[in-house]
Amino acid sequence: MADHSSHHHDTESGVIAEPQTKAIWKTFVILSVLTAFEFLIAFTLHHGFLKTSIFVLMTIVKAFYIVGEFMHLKHEVKSLIWAIVLPCIFVVWLLLALLMEGGFVFIAR
Repeated sequence: MADHSSHHHDTESGVIAEPQTKAIWKTFVILSVLTAFEFLIAFTLHHGFLKTSIFVLMTIVKAFYIVGEFMHLKHEVKSLIWAIVLPCIFVVWLLLALLMEGGFVFIAR
């Protein structure tokens, strides 16, 4: 039988894990830059398809970055990532198709 008394957990020996402040600041800076870019677009471009497309694209980029960082999906296997991403893409496509068709019905009458 192995002697387990020599094995200590890090918290038992008084060693505290080093904080991940560098990663937190990196995430903060990246999300801040993306948000600043969104504000720039919001106040400089006129309303229209281009502005809406940029906002949708930036929202998707920020969402994937947040999911990758805070849900740790960027460290997972690629098949798990695609199992999450593909259904989301199809749901977005479905929503766009429904909105476009719904708008067409109102315009046609």
